[in-house]
Amino acid sequence: MDVLVVGAVHYDVIVNAPRLPELDETLKGQSVAYALGGKGGNQALSAARNGVKTAFAGATGSDDAGYFMVEQLAVGSVDVSQIIPHPNLASGMSVAIVTSSGDYGAVIVSGANEAIDAHSIKIPAGLKWLILQNEILPEINLAIAIKAAKTGAKVILNAAPARDLEPDLLAVIDIFIVNGVEAQALGNAIHSNNCITIETRGGDGLLIWKSESEWDFIPAFKVPVISTHGAGDCFVGALAARLCLGDKLEPAATYAAAAAALHVSSSAEVR
Repeated sequence: MDVLVVGAVHYDVIVNAPRLPELDETLKGQSVAYALGGKGGNQALSAARNGVKTAFAGATGSDDAGYFMVEQLAVGSVDVSQIIPHPNLASGMSVAIVTSSGDYGAVIVSGANEAIDAHSIKIPAGLKWLILQNEILPEINLAIAIKAAKTGAKVILNAAPARDLEPDLLAVIDIFIVNGVEAQALGNAIHSNNCITIETRGGDGLLIWKSESEWDFIPAFKVPVISTHGAGDCFVGALAARLCLGDKLEPAATYAAAAAALHVSSSAEVR
């Protein structure tokens, strides 16, 4: 197995609207769609679509949303054998509003994602990269990262959404990925470890931090933006895939930036 993603899956309700509503305002939307979401699910699909053997481990409810999400991952060539359906919990879900400018805001409800059993998750033989995010509990990330690192696998942490970072987790991370908002929220913490930090800045490109004062810059691909929803997840999965296929970090990051650009300029979201 090349990539294992441990994280959240959400049943996404995606509403298109001219803008985000104000507080206490009811705004008429233009359309609605339903899709597999969650950073974990999105990143697993992205890695698989970019040509590597990918597995996902997580939890859903025993409900229609859960069945739908497992099916979507399986159709996307992701190994779903480590997804556990919980009989008494609802699947995670999110509601996202995508504006006419391509920006979005979202609310998530974790549901069964908070019931992931880290100790029951098996690290596949020959695993190259483990991908984690902050949509699941920190103790789950720590347990899985330590388990994977002991097998020789390398670990990517996409620190989204931003939250306090555990030193024990940072000690076993190889690549740390944040966007501009998360980097600002975490402050100097993004430089307080020995791993590589990648800061994505959307249309302003990305930085690969070598130290607090030294970085490499990779420019963005200039494309018309239809929706930025899920672009960061597309980047993470594509990056891991290219690293598995033998790319060095900068070419892998450039490829991943191109994949994200294709995503934001496509009317059919790469999910």
